[in-house]
Amino acid sequence: MIEKVESIKKQNRVLEALTSTKGKYIVGTVLLSGIGIALPRIFHVLVGASAGQTLLPMHIAVLIAALIFGGISASIVAGSSVVFSYLLTGMPTTARLPYMLIELVIYAVLLSVLNKKFNSYISLIATIILGRVLYAGVLFIAINGLGLSTYGISVIDSIVTGLPGIAIQLICVPFIAKTIKKGINLDA
Repeated sequence: MIEKVESIKKQNRVLEALTSTKGKYIVGTVLLSGIGIALPRIFHVLVGASAGQTLLPMHIAVLIAALIFGGISASIVAGSSVVFSYLLTGMPTTARLPYMLIELVIYAVLLSVLNKKFNSYISLIATIILGRVLYAGVLFIAINGLGLSTYGISVIDSIVTGLPGIAIQLICVPFIAKTIKKGINLDA
C-alpha cells in the first residue's frame, strides 16, 4: 500500500513538472526540435531533393518556436535541427551547415524580438525581410571580411527558390503557433 502511494506521489510530481510553464517550454522545445529534424526528411521523401530549398521545412519549426516560446527556445530548435539533421541525414552539407545555422538563429532571434512589439503576421513579414538582409550581411562578411567560400549560397537565389516556402510560412506559421499556444496555455 505504501509503495502504491509513493508511486502515485512520484507520478503527480512528474505530471506537475510537465504541466508547469517551465516544463511546457522544455517539452515544446524538444518536440519542435524533433519536428525541425523530421519535417525536412518528410518533405524530401514526398516532394524530392529540392524540397528543402523550395519549401523551407526547417524554418517552420524555428519560427513556431519563436512565436510560442521566444528566442532561446527557437535558437535551440534551430541549432538542434541543423546539427542533428546533418548527423542523421548529411543535410545540410558540411559546407552549408554553419550558414544554415546562422540563418535560422537570425530568424529565431528576430521573430522573438519583433513578436513582443507587433502581431505575429507583421513580425513574421518583418523577420522574413530583415532576416534575409542580415543573412546577406553574414555572407558578405564571410566572403569579403574572412575570405571564406559561401559555396554558391545566394540570398537572391534562395528567396526566389524559397517563395513557396515563404508563402507556407506566412499562411501557416502564425495560425499553428496561435493554436498551439492556446492549447498549451502557457499562462497557467
